[in-house]
Amino acid sequence: MTRQMHLNLFIHSRGHHEAAWRHNSSTRRAPTDLAYYRDLALAAEAAKLDSVFFADHVVLGEDLGHAARGELEPLTLLGALAALTERIGLIATASTTYSEPYNLARQFASLDHLSGGRIGWNIVTSWAPAAAANFGQERQAGIDQRYDRAHEFVEVVSKLWDSWARDAIRDDRETGLYARTDRIRRIEHRGNHFAVAGALNIPRSPQGRPVFVQAGASTDGRAFAARYAEAIFTAHLQKESAISFYSDIKTQARALGRSPDQIVILPGISAAIGSTELEARRVWDELNELSHPSVGLSRLSNRFGGHDFSHLKLDQVLSVEDFPDPSQVQASRSRAQAITAHVARERPTLRRLLHSLAGARGHFTATGTPEQIADVIEDWFVSGAADGFNVMPPILPTQFTIFTSEVVPLLRKRGLFRGEYRDGTLRDRLGLDPARSDFDDPVAQQRSA
Repeated sequence: MTRQMHLNLFIHSRGHHEAAWRHNSSTRRAPTDLAYYRDLALAAEAAKLDSVFFADHVVLGEDLGHAARGELEPLTLLGALAALTERIGLIATASTTYSEPYNLARQFASLDHLSGGRIGWNIVTSWAPAAAANFGQERQAGIDQRYDRAHEFVEVVSKLWDSWARDAIRDDRETGLYARTDRIRRIEHRGNHFAVAGALNIPRSPQGRPVFVQAGASTDGRAFAARYAEAIFTAHLQKESAISFYSDIKTQARALGRSPDQIVILPGISAAIGSTELEARRVWDELNELSHPSVGLSRLSNRFGGHDFSHLKLDQVLSVEDFPDPSQVQASRSRAQAITAHVARERPTLRRLLHSLAGARGHFTATGTPEQIADVIEDWFVSGAADGFNVMPPILPTQFTIFTSEVVPLLRKRGLFRGEYRDGTLRDRLGLDPARSDFDDPVAQQRSA
């Protein structure tokens, strides 16, 4: 069978361009309106996409005056969408820096039960510097400390999800036996960051645990992804960078004893699609004309840990000397490195840089007809840059409607994308192996019996 790609819809505000909320073709529904998310999820399901995804922000952006902010908390939203959809995967971000393992394990296990095994967890360490003050911390932990906590966090929640065997519940009315307690165990975890007794108070879910998704691209982020991730949302401005990342992750995974095909790599693509190239370019022009410089400057500052760029002129040609050393950035290090590499390569003005980042925050942007966008997607897919794509329409819902009605059929015609869903969980759809625990080991089963 021909290798087929995976497609995920990243639902963000009224579109991924920062000015989409002002555009005449974006939704007029509020970012707190469930009907908006329901309709997008159902449209993605009708197009047979693998999943929809929601990021999370644990701090209110300072650019609220000129940017649409205030989206719903994503785990709560996934619970609602689980009841409104039937087949599509549902992925949400949750922070290892500002969550506790036991609560998060319960939340994701519940969602996996409610959805029939369609849940994924985007594991993040929360790079926004201002977030710490919302959780009783005087300052943000450094990137090394955040990843050290993240490693232990994943270890703990994995133990909790594995603390029930699949056959622990007997529900036998005749004998009065509800559960086999020998098939449930405490985890008794004691580590540098967490002390958790367990067991989880929710039975093992349909997938065993959610699909592990990750988006970091720094050295620490790549090492974390190679060890744990089963799907990776990654940002690249060029195909060459995506190919290098793809090869590096698969190589690191192989060195850790993992099968490379158990990691699905999905670069972000934000495509402006029109019936002609000119019409597609007009989409970006209209959005950029609606953008407010303060929004872009605020986002750029956050990527570099709060660095002040306000002294730069909008039409000033930039050089890498205008930026802090990205290797020392404790916020979004990988994105800071990508931005400075772009500046060194392209030498844009500040205005052009802000426009390029406004479209998709450092993800790849494309412009063209449906055929041209399908060509780009196919090229990346067959060139070893991607196993599929994290679809990030600049305007929602209109640009996504064009994508599903005109680009997806072309991919399908080329044999690159499914025509129908097969039965199974999100893990099955992504081609991932079942999540196993010690209870699945024949020797362990014999010992417990």
